[in-house]
Amino acid sequence: MKPAGVAPLFIFATACVPAAEPQAPPPPPAAQVVQPVRTAPAPPSTPTPTPTPAPSRPAVFTFAGELEQGGWIRGVVPGGTSEAMLGDEKLSFDADGRFFAAFDRDSPRAVTLTARLADGRTIESPLTIAPRDWEIEHVNVARRPGSSSAAFMRRRQPELDAIWNARLKETGAGGWRQDFIWPVTGRISGRFGSQRIYRGEPGSYHSGIDISTGVSGTPYVAPADGVVVLAADDFSLEGKLLIIDHGQGLNSAFLHSSQLYVREGERVRQGQHIGDIGSSGRATGPHLHWSLKWRNARLDPLLFTGPMR
Repeated sequence: MKPAGVAPLFIFATACVPAAEPQAPPPPPAAQVVQPVRTAPAPPSTPTPTPTPAPSRPAVFTFAGELEQGGWIRGVVPGGTSEAMLGDEKLSFDADGRFFAAFDRDSPRAVTLTARLADGRTIESPLTIAPRDWEIEHVNVARRPGSSSAAFMRRRQPELDAIWNARLKETGAGGWRQDFIWPVTGRISGRFGSQRIYRGEPGSYHSGIDISTGVSGTPYVAPADGVVVLAADDFSLEGKLLIIDHGQGLNSAFLHSSQLYVREGERVRQGQHIGDIGSSGRATGPHLHWSLKWRNARLDPLLFTGPMR
């Protein structure tokens, strides 16, 4: 047993020792600004009998594509990426780090690819998006009021909801990896991005490309692999409407068809006959309206296919 008198001195001394000041956590590492690397488009892959293990990827974005309004890129995220963004839009990427991203018709000139790595680092890669000289027509008349009747909206709102929900579907389709082909050849009667200005007030711009053959019933094909997410028979504006998901948030819409040959949920292959040109819905003559969207960005089909041959 300890002598009496020692314990009080021990307890008193311990109680008077000041508590250690809490240490602030270290600041997060600053983001690294790393220029992305533009690469030549990869040739179509062919199976090999004995695939070799892929080397680890460098900590840099690589991509190929069209850096302009209405354009797109396909690329690979830096090695070790746990999350990637284009501006405020989260990117999806596969097990090999491959991703698709695109730029709206009205995209700003500067956007940034950002990758957060598993080791805590952040990679930022700035992109410069070229502006486009859109086909703008100034009209010296007042713009018509855009309000619709209650009776029309009772029919129209469920159609808009169906289109919205179809574009949200994720099917795992791989068409986004392919070089797109023209669904049909003919005269381009309406260009993407064209717009009228009514006495200084802009109207809505043309959201796709119109292709006219002059004949109803002309077949058109899938521009890339995908899954049918909507096959509507009689929408008020679009008529017979087909929407195909190409994966990674990229989808095609085909309007005003006279016939559809695929159903919702069906997988289609590039070049497959999927419909016939018509003038259903609100159309002044037989033509195919083809539009492309990535998430909420509207894209120029001409930048996916190149000039029509």
